[in-house]
Amino acid sequence: MYGISIREFGGPEVLEWTEQPDPEPGPGEVVLDVVAAGINRADVMQRQGNYPPPPGASELPGLECSGRVSAVGSGVSGWAVGDPACALLAGGGYAEKVAVPAAQLLPVPDGVSLTDAGGLPEVACTVWSNVVLLGGLRAGQTFLVHGGSGGIGTHAIQVGKALGATVLATAGHADRLQICRDLGADHALDYHDDLVDGVKTVTDGRGVDLILDNIGARTLGANLDALATGGRLAIIGLMGGAKGEVNLAKLLTKRLSMGATSLRARPVEGPDGKAGIVSAVRDDLWPLVEAGHVRPIVQERLPVQEAARAHELMDQGGVVGKLVLGVSG
Repeated sequence: MYGISIREFGGPEVLEWTEQPDPEPGPGEVVLDVVAAGINRADVMQRQGNYPPPPGASELPGLECSGRVSAVGSGVSGWAVGDPACALLAGGGYAEKVAVPAAQLLPVPDGVSLTDAGGLPEVACTVWSNVVLLGGLRAGQTFLVHGGSGGIGTHAIQVGKALGATVLATAGHADRLQICRDLGADHALDYHDDLVDGVKTVTDGRGVDLILDNIGARTLGANLDALATGGRLAIIGLMGGAKGEVNLAKLLTKRLSMGATSLRARPVEGPDGKAGIVSAVRDDLWPLVEAGHVRPIVQERLPVQEAARAHELMDQGGVVGKLVLGVSG
């Protein structure tokens, strides 16, 4: 088979379409013939040398894909050769074939094309695990999404609205603020403005119950000030730095809680494993997708051989939703 390898750490030009060994399914695994693979910020970080794959994972980039089952390992039930599926991966999605634990497979939701499903599992599992399983968002609460026009943000806005929350989203330009509103955000805030003032204005001074943050240190203080009493902060990215200072007295006084999670290096099984997250997504989120309340937002679909061009777009910033690489028909 062929796949996209990283020749050396650096810019998009280090991505190369090269011959690779065919994967074989181990116990509990299947092999997918890949139709499409989603691009995520983590792939860019891996290309730059800042996010190595966990031990035992494929060295090829790609944390999600869609395709058709072409081989089934021992101990797998419920999946057969020829079945369409999408999958959460620890790596290897930018390739013609990939081996994946069957517990990380998802059916393709009704109403979603097999190609667009390639950009769905990573954002779906990230958002659901942080917003619902960790953050406990429920109807009637207020929910702030940073980076509302990006891959995570466009998905999180829709999930928040589908759950009955009042959704606030940040973005940096008028057109992207409008995209957030079009996806269901009740309030769109320009991130160049004062976050705390904006949140207080639209919540009548109360603050928000949950914040999904992919920025990190740069927004830490403002996030804590923007939370209502009893609020929760879920940190999923460090684009604005990894080290920040926390006023613990503020956490105590307002009874705030903070959580920071990553998905890629989790074990498959166990109480914090990927299998449980994937199962929750299938049972509770996929019905919202099939009902049309949550849909994949794809800015552009490119051939996998143009992965370098797709990474250039990611480096430039401003991608709305996801970029998806087409591998086969």
